[in-house]
Amino acid sequence: MSDRPAHAPRLRTVARGDSARVTPLELFFDLVFVLALTQCTALMAHDPSWEGIARGLLVLAVLWWAWVGYSWLTSVIDPEEGAVRIVMFAAMAAFLIAALCIPKTFEDLGLLFAGSILVVRALQIVLFVLASRDDPDLRSSVIGLAASTAVGVGLIAAASAADGFLQGALFALAIVLDMGGPFFFGIAGWKLVPGHFAERHALIVIIALGESIVAIGIGAEEHVDAGVVFAAVLGVAIAAALWWMYFDVVALVAERRLEQAEVGREQNGIARDSFSYLHLPMVAGIVLLALGLKKSLGHVGDHLYVEPAAALLGGVALYTLAHVAFRWRNLGRFSVHRLIAAVVVVAFLPVATHVPATATLAYVLAVLVALIVYETIRFAELRDRLRHQAAGAHGVD
Repeated sequence: MSDRPAHAPRLRTVARGDSARVTPLELFFDLVFVLALTQCTALMAHDPSWEGIARGLLVLAVLWWAWVGYSWLTSVIDPEEGAVRIVMFAAMAAFLIAALCIPKTFEDLGLLFAGSILVVRALQIVLFVLASRDDPDLRSSVIGLAASTAVGVGLIAAASAADGFLQGALFALAIVLDMGGPFFFGIAGWKLVPGHFAERHALIVIIALGESIVAIGIGAEEHVDAGVVFAAVLGVAIAAALWWMYFDVVALVAERRLEQAEVGREQNGIARDSFSYLHLPMVAGIVLLALGLKKSLGHVGDHLYVEPAAALLGGVALYTLAHVAFRWRNLGRFSVHRLIAAVVVVAFLPVATHVPATATLAYVLAVLVALIVYETIRFAELRDRLRHQAAGAHGVD
């Protein structure tokens, strides 16, 4: 008589512990998102019109929401345990195909793009279903996720058969309804590890900033002279300033706020709004900046056309405004100085179309440096306490 179990073992998931460590597999998964960001920038650079920029941002939003799903998933289960890693590899392959389709998503590869996104999202839902076997609240949330996913992917597939304004409108509707799923179906049932969740989003900001560095290299690939060197240094300095704005204090405050929130609806609401939603305009702003840097490095002595200039200035402003909303959501306080900085950056647009691109880069850098210096001096004591994890420090006035 055989000792073999009556039933073959099923695919199982292992719950993530309280550790905040992001696993190597998650970082490996995020490398595919690097390609996706590069492809979005390339799509906009190939057609730097208002329509081309809008298309790039629409595709970015779809890819972002697919990535967000896995940030929630891997805060529930350990992606490196058992056969889950195989499913993650399959999702990476599908994500890669979607990224490869980006340049032709609004042409003849729209249906393949939709099908690839469907596979990415379906694999996520399958793993969530397995993880929710003994958790009715989580299972209910997963069912809602499946519904919003079906609607969103279905509309993207329908968009592949359309063109022009209708195609863009279907994409936009798909994004609104899919990303609006948590409002329609509730958030109380979701689970997460706060430290891990915050760290995962912080790393994706670094990845996006890395794309801006890549854009500098691509923009300067034809020749390197004194003007290109100067512009490249300005571009790296701008990226460093954006890094400072997020990681010096903001990331620390956001992580603590998430950790201190009551588990359940409150914590999930902060995670949804501050991270899943408000990190999108941050990443979009960086991608727009990358487009502006790429065009600037290609012709450092010439002025920028209005669309690339708007992408450069608007991208920095969008990133900064996202920080204003981020702080408001976490602390209920309004960052007037960052709002002013965003307005001052955008106000340079009429001038940017008449001066060399390097002058525009220098102006943006000057505004960001002034903002950082002001915040460093104005909040020196509180900043020191926050960075050294002093008890009772929650934010910045």
